[in-house]
Amino acid sequence: MEEENPRGWIHGDETAKVMLSRVLTERPFLFLPPLHRVPLRVGNVVEIAGPSPSAKSQILLHAAVRCILPEEWKGIRFGGLKRMVMYFDLDCRFDVLRLSQMLKHRIMEAYRSANSTYWKEKGEYQKNDATTTNMYLCDDELFLDCMRRFLYIRCYNSFEFLAALKAMHSHSQRESEALGVSVHFLMIDSIGAFYWMDRACQPIPIGGSKRKNVSHQSLAEAVVQEICKLLQMQPVLVLATKATIFGAGTSANDAQRAFGKWCSEGKMDSRTSSRDGEKLMFREYMPSSWQSFVTHRVRLQALDEIIPDGEYGTLLTYTSQWVQPPLNIKDKFAVRDDGIFLIT
Repeated sequence: MEEENPRGWIHGDETAKVMLSRVLTERPFLFLPPLHRVPLRVGNVVEIAGPSPSAKSQILLHAAVRCILPEEWKGIRFGGLKRMVMYFDLDCRFDVLRLSQMLKHRIMEAYRSANSTYWKEKGEYQKNDATTTNMYLCDDELFLDCMRRFLYIRCYNSFEFLAALKAMHSHSQRESEALGVSVHFLMIDSIGAFYWMDRACQPIPIGGSKRKNVSHQSLAEAVVQEICKLLQMQPVLVLATKATIFGAGTSANDAQRAFGKWCSEGKMDSRTSSRDGEKLMFREYMPSSWQSFVTHRVRLQALDEIIPDGEYGTLLTYTSQWVQPPLNIKDKFAVRDDGIFLIT
C-alpha cells in the first residue's frame, strides 16, 4: 500500500478562513447537565430514554432555551448560541407556557446579574433606578426575538411526521434566510409516540396492489432516511426522547443477562444511592433501523427523593447514565426554571 505524502497532507488547498469556519461550525455544543459528560457535535443522534416522568422533555426545553438565546444582547451576556431549534411534538404534550417561563426566567436572571454587577462597580446597590427600568424594558423585545428562532411542528401520526421531515429542509432554509441564522437542533419528543399505533394497524398498500405494503418497520426506515438526507444537506444535532418499557416485556434470557450485568457492575462509581427500582429491566421496541441510527444514548430514571429548595419549595430528583458510549458514572440531578443542576 502506497504511503501518503506528508507534504500533501500538510499543504492542503484549505485556506485559514475556510478552516476556521469549519472548526467553529463543528465544535461540540457544551451541554448543561445531565448531557455534559460526552462532547456532542452536529451530525450526532442522541436518544434520551426513560420512563414517564423522568425529565426528558425538560432537558430538551433547557437545551432549546440556551440555543435560541443570544451570546450577548445590548451589552448583557446570556451565553446562548443564537441559533434555531426545530421541535417535533409527537406526544402532543408540548407546553408553550413552560418554555416561555424558562426563557423569561433566564432573561430576567441575566438582567439581575448585570444590574448587580453594575451597582457593585459603582460602590452601591439599588433596585429601583432608571438604569434598571431601561434594562427590564428590553425583556419583551429579546423574548420575541428568541421565540422566533423556535420552530414548532406538531404531528398526529407517522405519515404526518414523515411528510413534515420531507418538507423540513426547504422550510428551515426559508426561516434561516428570514432570520439570518441556521438550525442547530432537531428535537423529537418522542420518537416512539406512534410505534404502537403503527404496529396495531395492518400493513397499508400504497398506490395499488403492485406497491409494497407500508408497515411500522418501513415507516421507521423512511423516517431514518429522511433524517439522514437532512443531515447531509444541513448538519444538525438530533435529540430524540423515548419512553422506556419495563418489566413483563423482558424475556427470561434478557433478564438473566441483565442480572449478571448488574452484579458485575456492583463496583460502579455511582453518584447516588442504589435502589431496587433502578434495576428494573427495559425492553427495546424501536425497529433496528432506528437503533443502528442512534450514535449516543443516555438513560434517565426518576427517584423517590425530594430535596428542599428555597425558591421552589421542593424539587424532584432524577438520575442519568450514559449507555452509548458506556460510562461508569451515574449522575443525580434536579430541574429548575433557571437550569438543571447536579446533586452531589
